[in-house]
Amino acid sequence: MATERELSDFLQSVEKRAFKRTVYHVREEEAALDIVQDSMMKLAEHYGDKPPAELPMLFQRILSNCTLDFFRRQKTRNALFSNLSDFESASDDGDFDLLETYSSADQSQQVESAEDATRRAQILREIETEIMELPARQREAFLMRYWEDMDVAETAAAMGCSEGSVKTHCSRAVAALSKALKAKGIQL
Repeated sequence: MATERELSDFLQSVEKRAFKRTVYHVREEEAALDIVQDSMMKLAEHYGDKPPAELPMLFQRILSNCTLDFFRRQKTRNALFSNLSDFESASDDGDFDLLETYSSADQSQQVESAEDATRRAQILREIETEIMELPARQREAFLMRYWEDMDVAETAAAMGCSEGSVKTHCSRAVAALSKALKAKGIQL
């Protein structure tokens, strides 16, 4: 059973990543903050007595469900789902860790020039922009696999879909990101 301290430490450790991931999903900072806070409250309220090892998967599932609830409420408010193209994508295959490629550059910041640092920051902004443009399920799968470093089974459990669907979503996300970044002249 998780103690209050363990639960608090866990929530602090996932707060920033959960917020960033949710901003990518909903594209609104205020809504993302509400979703993350709501997810944290639900975890503490309903699952705070679970063992600490179970908290990460429970939190990911709650966060995914709260994000889906946000979209359902938004759909109801708008009374129209206008962007069906969110569920379509190219079907090229490919697998690489886009974020890891550029996160390793942080370790060499002490010796890089201002020009290199600026260029790297611009590329990271372009990558973030392209991630935000991905369809919702692809973005969710991509962020869980490569941002949260979850394996296929954990991602499938958190998303409530099959492992094959996770692989398909990730593959399509990587292909779309690769194509979009290549079109902007960014070679990885």
